[in-house]
Parts: sequence; structure tokens; C-alpha cells
Amino acid sequence: MSRYLEENRRFERLVSQLDPNGAPQIRWIYRAAQHIRTGGKRLGIFSGSFNPITVAHTKMIDAAQKEYNLDEILLILARANVDKDVFGLSLAERLFTLKLYAENRQDFSVAACSHGKFIEKIEALTPAYPHGTHFSFIVGYDTFIRLFDPKYYTDLHSALEALFSQCHFIVGNRQDYDAKAVARVMEMPDYRRYAGCIDVIQLPDLYADISSTAIRAQIEAGKSVDHLVPSDVGEFLKTVQAYQT
Repeated sequence: MSRYLEENRRFERLVSQLDPNGAPQIRWIYRAAQHIRTGGKRLGIFSGSFNPITVAHTKMIDAAQKEYNLDEILLILARANVDKDVFGLSLAERLFTLKLYAENRQDFSVAACSHGKFIEKIEALTPAYPHGTHFSFIVGYDTFIRLFDPKYYTDLHSALEALFSQCHFIVGNRQDYDAKAVARVMEMPDYRRYAGCIDVIQLPDLYADISSTAIRAQIEAGKSVDHLVPSDVGEFLKTVQAYQT
């Protein structure tokens, strides 16, 4: 608990330094021992609200890293999230859980970002990595489909052109939405031009149905979630009595 209190204060200070109204920037929470040091390597970026991180997240990351030979994984939490308000765990607490998970892996890093949009995260990350680093966002189907929602853009196609010129997306299935569903989206005339920037991974149905929302509901109902979150994270949630009414 003393470690949590000390690091929680530090993470609160780091988050407070991030200005959502300024230029996109990051603050390092934890840097992997085997982080990318030379150009031409592949960075897998998993960006989420992590309220909390789940075994579905970790299985998606592991599958993407194995299938697409990612040299480093970056878990990134935005101070300003495009779709979600902050509730449940504070941002500092979420960063603490991500660090608990990442510090057991040689090639996992954790950062906080000032901005929530993918293109803004790329802008913030580009100076932090060697020239020629390949960026790939790892996302679930629900996030993938929002990429093509016009409500998030002033000019949809100019924004997508700018985004896909700088990164790829690795899409994991979600419930009934699998690789075929992704292919159907990318076959649409308006989006066919971006198909080469979309890769797919397939998770077992067991993991495709797990969500942070369901985990919070389980905890509120007094049920165990030990099998649904990484073990260190589960212990932390118990210690701080997270999500308990």
C-alpha cells in the first residue's frame, strides 16, 4: 500500500502536467528494458481506458505481438479520452495497474498522453522513438468501427489519409464481429483504399466477450474477477476496494 500511495501521487503529478489544450505530448510511466532504440522496429500501441485492464486486453496484445513481430508494446492512457469520462479508478490508479502488469515484461512500456485521438497520439509519440519506427495500434472491433465514423472528423478522408500514412491497425474480434466483419467494412468503396493498413487477429470466444464494464459489474455484485484480470491487478483492486458500492 505504501508503494501505491507514493506512486499514485507521482502519477497524479505527471497527469496534471499534460495539457489537453496544448500540443500532444506524453509522460513516461514505465520504460521497457528492451524498448526500441533503432529505426525500422515495430511498436505495438495499445490505447484504452483500462478501467480496469482485462485478460481480453492482454490476450489481444499477446496475439498481436506474436503474429506481427512487434518489438515493443506500449500501453498508453490518455488524459482526455474521446468517448469516456473518468469514473471508477482514477487515471493515476489506472496507470499504477498498467505499471504492475508491464514491469513483469521485458518489452512493455507505459505512458500517459495529453490527447485522445489516434493521430494526436502519433504526434506525441513520434519524437519519443527513432526515425523509421513503425507504429501499429492494437484495437478491438468496436474501436476499429469508430475509426470510420464521420462524427469524429471535420473532413473524414483527409483525416484518415493522414492517420493511415503514419500507422497501421491490428484489429481483434469482438463478440460476433470477426475477421469477416472487418473485411466487409474494408470492402466498402469509401474505405477500400485503406485496407492495406488493417491487419486482423482472432481471439477465442472466451476472451472476445470479456469487457471492463462486465468486470466492474461483477465486482459490484460481490463476485470474484480473479480469472478476468491479470493477477497483480486483481490483488490491487481488492486492496483499494475498487468499484465496490
